[in-house]
Amino acid sequence: MEQLWLIIKYLFLGIFQGFTEPIPISSSGHLVIAQELLGVELEGLTFEVLVNFGSLVAVLIIYRQDLLRLIQNGFGYLFNRSQRDHQQKDDFDFIIYLIIGTIPAGVLGVLLGDAIEVLSTVQTVGITLIITGIALWLIRNLRGRKGDGQLTWKDALIVGIGQAVALIPGISRSGATIVAAMFLGMKQETALRFSFLLFIPVSLGTMLLSIEDVIKHASDENAWFAYIMAFAGSVVASYFSLKWFMGIMARGNLKYFAFYCFIVGGLVVLFL
Repeated sequence: MEQLWLIIKYLFLGIFQGFTEPIPISSSGHLVIAQELLGVELEGLTFEVLVNFGSLVAVLIIYRQDLLRLIQNGFGYLFNRSQRDHQQKDDFDFIIYLIIGTIPAGVLGVLLGDAIEVLSTVQTVGITLIITGIALWLIRNLRGRKGDGQLTWKDALIVGIGQAVALIPGISRSGATIVAAMFLGMKQETALRFSFLLFIPVSLGTMLLSIEDVIKHASDENAWFAYIMAFAGSVVASYFSLKWFMGIMARGNLKYFAFYCFIVGGLVVLFL
């Protein structure tokens, strides 16, 4: 019975994280809140790394055509100079910008990993959710004009810094990157695509660095099936959540996420 309850709790946390990862309300912050409410203590960041990897799988599925095009045109631009075209140049530049945008979070994640774990408290999450809400409110009516082929390395670096700031629990990764992108004048579709393609190298790198710890924790807790269920729940929930969020972005309804962050952040600060 105890093992069954563990599986149910981990499955719920996986679905919960998966649903909140793509939308701008901070999956890491909500995972901290859910642990507090359920009385579950997850040591370290290994479980979060696992379910984030589930979200990565969902992102890869949804953006598979964009990824294949970027890879094909990127290699074409490098190795087939005689037949280069404008689209290949734009896609090659886009890849470079993704690399640039990955650097801030990669550096800060390595240097400040332990400090970030210390900040994973309910009160911190309450405050940072309110900050996330303010940022979303400020960009709620912005409509940019920059497309994929009009980005610069400075745009990529600033959005990357936004992703690095989102290492703090309660600061939404998708929210921070989309807010930064829209402040820079990107179209909603471009901001969304750049944000989630930027998620891929960071999530993949984190998983590769932590895979030994994930395996060790699953073995020590005798919770292999619970971990698998959490991962599967995260993949499915992330897929449908991201599809839903793409529709919301197209309609420009980010203000509702701002309201949500204000309400949940305020409740957490006051009562937890």
